[in-house]
Amino acid sequence: MAKDFTKRDENYSQWYNELVIKADLAENSAVRGCMVIKPYGYAIWEKMQQALDKMFKDTGHVNAYFPLFIPKSFFSREASHVEGFAKECAVVTHYRLKNDPEGKGIVVDPEAKLEEELIVRPTSETIIWDTYRGWIQSYRDLPLLINQWANVVRWEMRTRLFLRTAEFLWQEGHTAHETREEAFAEARRMLDVYADFAENFMAVPVLKGVKSPSERFAGAEETFCIEALMQDGKALQAGTSHFLGQNFAKAFEVQFLNRENNLEYVWATSWGVSTRLMGALIMSHSDDNGLVLPPKLAPYQVIIVPIYKKPEQLEQISHKAHQIRESLLKLGISVKYDDSDNVTPGWKFNEYEFKGFPVRIAIGPRDLENQTVEIARRDTLEKSIIPMDGLELKIKDLLDDIQKNLYHRALKFREENTFTVDTWEDFCERIEKGGFVLAHWDGTTETEEKIKEATKATIRLIPLNPQAEAGKCIYSGKTSPYRVVFAKAY
Repeated sequence: MAKDFTKRDENYSQWYNELVIKADLAENSAVRGCMVIKPYGYAIWEKMQQALDKMFKDTGHVNAYFPLFIPKSFFSREASHVEGFAKECAVVTHYRLKNDPEGKGIVVDPEAKLEEELIVRPTSETIIWDTYRGWIQSYRDLPLLINQWANVVRWEMRTRLFLRTAEFLWQEGHTAHETREEAFAEARRMLDVYADFAENFMAVPVLKGVKSPSERFAGAEETFCIEALMQDGKALQAGTSHFLGQNFAKAFEVQFLNRENNLEYVWATSWGVSTRLMGALIMSHSDDNGLVLPPKLAPYQVIIVPIYKKPEQLEQISHKAHQIRESLLKLGISVKYDDSDNVTPGWKFNEYEFKGFPVRIAIGPRDLENQTVEIARRDTLEKSIIPMDGLELKIKDLLDDIQKNLYHRALKFREENTFTVDTWEDFCERIEKGGFVLAHWDGTTETEEKIKEATKATIRLIPLNPQAEAGKCIYSGKTSPYRVVFAKAY
């Protein structure tokens, strides 16, 4: 399969698109800008969901579900919010179809126009805070720590599978708090949860920081984010957490009686990650031989392939393979045994390598005689012969090693592609080549926009605890107290 596969250094964008499709992760839908997530791709997303859902629940959050449709008037209550999403909103105007009187198929019934148009949710702050108004009366009702797994629609014109689609899957947390301090701490805590997930499950190292004012979420007082560096030198925003202050509580009149029996507006956060993480996962680790998956997120961590010529050989190999499979399952390792006879073992090797199965075990008649198996690891493509005795623990250790290796390999790449510059000329030259670029910025939106216009690079984040370093802005020459992180991005 990899023979007909575009190489990364030939055309990175084409490599990515081909990989998503050929690895059976997703495909374009008949609906413009939307995608079909295929079973193998969805199985990876499910692993992400399961891990994140446990992390949310471990931090005291519970799941709920809110409507897909939002009355248009709700958006107008928070001015910056509507301004931020207005251009991306899909609108429902009618509620009925009918047969065309002229016999030309189905038409929208003009008599079935909605009194108020409904917005297909691009995000759920407005409908959720309208709901919270009925749930919150007293400080005793707080904190409210709720997450929902949902789909959202943002009408994108230029789409790419997983990275940017008109409809995508995500989770969105929406929390309500008694004090500013508590809400701010929640937004920071969830940023750490996302970073923990990215590094320990996805094996993707991330930078943590805050967005510049112009890049903040619409309606937020502060947006925290994690940024990852892809193999082509572009940044990808892998998660955001927003401190919303009292903006939405004021817009929707969500007040509570505080401990002094006075009415006060609630403090809020929202935070989310989406199927964009699939894109980050693919682009962080995969290679010219196909998909590379960290063991913690692989639908199957081990594939067992029998090599045989005669049916009786297959029977003997299968007996041993099922024993190995059962012993691995007892250790919590997911295993697939492929004894199908419609393709050759060589074809299977190529297929599972392309789909990123972390470990492959091959067993043939000679292996049975010698009580050994052939092991191939996907991250390095190394093969080895190891004894069957104690195989389960060796595989467990190998999976742990692959997980760590992928992280350290990605971290090494990021370190080698992080640069410090001090002049506009150096910045322009460096940003064109890709990577994270640390440079001084004067803190103004005007300069930020001019840099973006000139180079297509954006401020990915301002470090959480920036190192004090007096300098001059690369563009304006004005004073700057610390460096920020620039990059071109997805």
